[in-house]
Amino acid sequence: MERVRVGIIGCGVIAPTHAESLKRLERADLVWACDLDLDRARGLAERYGIPRTAERAEDLFADPDLDAVVVATDHASHAPLTVAALEHGKHVLCEKPLAAKPEQVEAMREAGRRHPRLHVGAVSQHRFDAVNQCLKSHMDGGAFGTILTASVRLRCLRTPEYYQSGAWRGRWETEGGSVLINQAIHFLDSLLWIVGGAQAVCARHANLTHQDLIETEDTLTALLALRGGGLGTIEATSSCHVTWQHHLGLTGTEGSVDLRDSQVAFASFRDPRRQEEIAAELRACRDEEGVAARKSYYGSGHAGQVADFIAAIQENRPPFVSLEDVVPTMRAVHAIYASYREGGWVEL
Repeated sequence: MERVRVGIIGCGVIAPTHAESLKRLERADLVWACDLDLDRARGLAERYGIPRTAERAEDLFADPDLDAVVVATDHASHAPLTVAALEHGKHVLCEKPLAAKPEQVEAMREAGRRHPRLHVGAVSQHRFDAVNQCLKSHMDGGAFGTILTASVRLRCLRTPEYYQSGAWRGRWETEGGSVLINQAIHFLDSLLWIVGGAQAVCARHANLTHQDLIETEDTLTALLALRGGGLGTIEATSSCHVTWQHHLGLTGTEGSVDLRDSQVAFASFRDPRRQEEIAAELRACRDEEGVAARKSYYGSGHAGQVADFIAAIQENRPPFVSLEDVVPTMRAVHAIYASYREGGWVEL
């Protein structure tokens, strides 16, 4: 395929990041902007020179010349839009999370199996971060030895205005949760990808400061039983005065690394030669600056992921992060919520 014609469904906060990433690519044409709020679609179209707008996704699906869509809508609509796009012969790049509910994830998987020639990418942009790819490479190469503990911590602030910006936010039915499924999922996904996944979870969550705004959680902690036998922890809150700060830690029998805001804060390996090589390599990791539409704490990985998705269509290969690649993360997220509802550990 010489050129890939793409439409964006959902023209909200994340849409400019996708639009700018697509406009950078010589072999991609961004031809549709779609949103239930047509004025919002028109605004994105004007900003990025997109020739066609629509309120209904069905208008995009009916375009025989359209090759792919980016699904950047509210969580509850990810699954039905992805399934519909596949049924109409369109490749799909779906924003995180894949779906608000476990059964919606399964519906997406079933649609993907019915259309094996179509590609479904799942946005997990931090898998494209240079430092995470470096950690993954050394983890797979045995540099950490046996993983003993792994941790994720996210401190961020989500204001009343944020939760009031969309009726779907802060509702179990439409968002599927809050601080875990919307914010901390980025870093849980990175951790699970690097260490090879989890086999069970146990969790507790609370709504400590947003009781009058949302029915979902603003604070959460969880334990992970990792597949390699080690143990992990998650700590996340959207009630902190800190706007955004994240931590990822790995401790193994042969090496340990701590990242803060994707920068190396600590790196130590038993083997002095490996210590020198890996520590220097980690500190030298640099991402592309990212699109201008990015926020200070995300956007550098989107350009790489969008470029890979377009290349996957052109080369007829799976994208680097496919729907199936992100299923373990979604199972962990949904199991964490189930653990609190049901009490105790939940097997994955």
